[in-house]
Amino acid sequence: MTTEGFVASHAEGATFERGLRSFSRYRDLGIKNATSGRVDAHIIRAAVGKSSPVNRIVTKPSSNSVYVLKGWIEFEYEGQGVVRLEAGSCVHQPPNIRHRELGHSPDIEMLEVVLPAGFPTEEVPSVQG
Repeated sequence: MTTEGFVASHAEGATFERGLRSFSRYRDLGIKNATSGRVDAHIIRAAVGKSSPVNRIVTKPSSNSVYVLKGWIEFEYEGQGVVRLEAGSCVHQPPNIRHRELGHSPDIEMLEVVLPAGFPTEEVPSVQG
């Protein structure tokens, strides 16, 4: 039996660092290294004293899912309008959907799972609701 790629990540002693978005802090769960970049998973929290920017982005992973563990967050999605996610809510963002964060609670905590790791992100001019 092989255990290559096995990883366990624990909350105790975990650190949250700046990542893709300056207004968020990320806790790496070790999945990216364990899967050689095929999958990435992290916990996202709000950065203290930072607010959501007004810019719109488009991400291009083949799969991007967010599950809210605590608090709430609102996004505007092209073709979908405003979507408010609360603890227990989950959203799958298909590749190339234009979106932006409108706001979040100070205690927001989310699990994000993306395939593949290291996906491209770019700012875009507008979101059509």
